[in-house]
Amino acid sequence: MEQKQDQAPYHVHLEDLFDGPMDLLVHLVKKNELDIHDIPIALITQQYMEYLQWLKSLNIDIAGDFIVMAATLAHIKSRMLLPTPGQEDDPEDPRMEIVRPLAEYLQLKYAAEQLTERDLLDRDVFLRRDIDNAEAWSKGEPGALIQIGLFELIDAFQQIIKKVSQECFWDLTPDTISVKSRISQIMDILEDRGSVTFQELFEAQVTRKDIIVTFLAILEMARCQVIRIMQHVESGIIRIING
Repeated sequence: MEQKQDQAPYHVHLEDLFDGPMDLLVHLVKKNELDIHDIPIALITQQYMEYLQWLKSLNIDIAGDFIVMAATLAHIKSRMLLPTPGQEDDPEDPRMEIVRPLAEYLQLKYAAEQLTERDLLDRDVFLRRDIDNAEAWSKGEPGALIQIGLFELIDAFQQIIKKVSQECFWDLTPDTISVKSRISQIMDILEDRGSVTFQELFEAQVTRKDIIVTFLAILEMARCQVIRIMQHVESGIIRIING
């Protein structure tokens, strides 16, 4: 018997959510507080591969660029372990193959942020005013808000999933609620309250399956730009804000 449309395993395309593999590398460098000119390639390669494997386990499709970057990191790692014969006289550090494009990417990203700085400030002021009118803001969470990326959201989600009983199964075919239905539920919450914390959306979810459906719903809403994902600078609390 065929599954109903809204009960089929849900797929998210990684390339629809952010720019590319450089974003993941930047995230790992920042997360580990590394100097990009002295990257521990074995650590970064391991964490990069773990991220891709984890995303695949959630039915998140990995774009070709991410696979190419994974192969590049593995190649650099092998070169670090096995020096090339005939290059004993001051050979170039194999890591430069990734350090150069990463440094250029960061420079371009910084320049783009500088060009749009005024726009971003205006938007943040608007967001704060919007949240001030929301019921959820009455909790008195301090500090300014900043927009966060997909991988910061993934880190927060991984902490949530660790708290769920290990006896629960990674069943990616929901039999109680679909991603579409969960999106509708979240939209109802946002229309009523204006915003909700990331943590709150998972409090009533008791199985890994329910938690995964909620996370995929948030990713889809972010892809469609119907929500904004912000973080309180001081408290670190992540807040989902209506459109």
